Amino acid sequence: MLKKIMLITALMALWAAPALGQEKDKVYVNGIDANFPPFAFVGPDGQPTGFDVEALDWIARKKGFKVEHRPLEWSGIVASLKAHKIDLIASGLSITPERATQIDFSQPYWTIKQVVVVPKDSQLTLEQALSTGLKIGVQAGTSDAKAMADTNGQAGRKYELVEYPNSALAVQDVLNGRLGAAVMNDAPAADAAAKTAAKIIGPAGIPEEVFGVGVAKDDPATLELINEGLALLMADPYWSELIAKYKPGEVH
Repeated sequence: MLKKIMLITALMALWAAPALGQEKDKVYVNGIDANFPPFAFVGPDGQPTGFDVEALDWIARKKGFKVEHRPLEWSGIVASLKAHKIDLIASGLSITPERATQIDFSQPYWTIKQVVVVPKDSQLTLEQALSTGLKIGVQAGTSDAKAMADTNGQAGRKYELVEYPNSALAVQDVLNGRLGAAVMNDAPAADAAAKTAAKIIGPAGIPEEVFGVGVAKDDPATLELINEGLALLMADPYWSELIAKYKPGEVH
């Protein structure tokens, strides 16, 4: 009888154990840029929020896992993912060939373009902003910063790039006169135009890109989980609700 009880107890413990390769109650750490509205930012309550943050929270609820959104320096965020200090990057991360050699990406979920931002009372034209040697602010470690550097000196383009930890600081220096202009994704640019004395004067003349969730190359299980979650989210009415709430890229 005692042996039978011990056998039943052992079987129950085995059934209750997590499957091989899975972690019970795993918390996925999402690295974010805390100054990239409306995709990711810190709200008035001190908590991370935004389009990407709420999207990943929804996926976590549907797929049955937990998520922690951890603000990090953007210029080192890919290195943090490669070192497994975080599990993924859902924070307005552009899919680029260079990054794709280092990490894997989910399916694309948003298309963005880069634009030029100046003060609202500026008479500067788009051509002048990109061809007269002005100081232009960009966010360090971004694909748009690289594209602006790669195209400087081509087809009449001439400017001096100044790197910032985030686009919000670049906008501040545009408004206080330290910069002639700033280049950034259309979504944070639209947010700046809505909340500050800045305006968008046109495209920066570099290719459009798409956002995807970044995952470590040796973590196919997380990539599959996120792709499944994105497919569910983008087919759900909540996706339209998020777009209506945050209006990414729309000047409002």
